[in-house]
Amino acid sequence: MLRRKPTRLELKLDDIEEFESVRKELESRRKQRDEAEAAAGGEEAAAIGALGTEHKSREQLINDRIGYKPQPKVGGRTAHFGTFEF
Repeated sequence: MLRRKPTRLELKLDDIEEFESVRKELESRRKQRDEAEAAAGGEEAAAIGALGTEHKSREQLINDRIGYKPQPKVGGRTAHFGTFEF
């Protein structure tokens, strides 16, 4: 493996200013999104309260969030050992 000397990176004032502007923009977007979610969450909570609460387990909430829909497992030995019969 060939070795080379480390490359030196210089941080300029323009880079710092650009970073600060991008960071402020992202923070403002995050605040707007949080406010919108809070408003929608209040409306959603009122709608759920009016229709009745649906209790889900922690596992079901996580599966809903990530989009995982588990399929029921088929019982029997053949499901575990493929086509082999004992």
